[in-house]
Amino acid sequence: MQAELRERLILEDRLSGDIRIVAGADISCTRGDDRLFAAVVLLDAASLDVIEEATYTGKTSIPYIPGLLSFREGPALLRSFEKLRNRPDVILFDGQGIAHPRGFGLAAHMGLILDVPSVGCAKTRLVGTFREPGGRRGQHSPLVCNEKRIGAVLRTKDRVKPVFVSQGHRVSLESAVKIVLQCARRYRIPEPIRRAHILVNRMRLEAAQKGTGDQGVGTRQIRQ
Repeated sequence: MQAELRERLILEDRLSGDIRIVAGADISCTRGDDRLFAAVVLLDAASLDVIEEATYTGKTSIPYIPGLLSFREGPALLRSFEKLRNRPDVILFDGQGIAHPRGFGLAAHMGLILDVPSVGCAKTRLVGTFREPGGRRGQHSPLVCNEKRIGAVLRTKDRVKPVFVSQGHRVSLESAVKIVLQCARRYRIPEPIRRAHILVNRMRLEAAQKGTGDQGVGTRQIRQ
């Protein structure tokens, strides 16, 4: 399925005008627990202020299998996206785009389903080789697999570990790097993903304290 869907990806810019709203998506779970806590956070691209949040908590029967993350996490993320009142111009995922064994990671899979420009921004490498980029913010080096460039290893802060950026859908690698860098102003992780990460971890900890396994969807409109 991944090999077939990979052929439908558009790996060039199909951005609809100016980027005004950037989404960050993330999942949190506890080892040995079948609950997933999913969140999508929308930010104003210029100010990086939060516009809207949508969350979902539910159970999954699919185990964690490297390379098949989208089949485990995708349904919960889609439930969160369904509740958004605003449509993002681009989505940043805490995961891989085409920098994946079959060229079809979480960011590529979700971007294709949602038909929204998407970028994978992972903290670690899944496949490929690279040379360490320069130590200054904005410096990056190619991530290469089978003599093909599949992403960029990008320094988002001076002398801090780089992130692994790859195209998901409807975006070029050049634009993907630019978007991640524009959204990473104070921290290593771009702000949309960082905000989503904070939210899902808070959800998980609150659920653990309450001892609840109930499924549910939540939304919060911050401002128009």
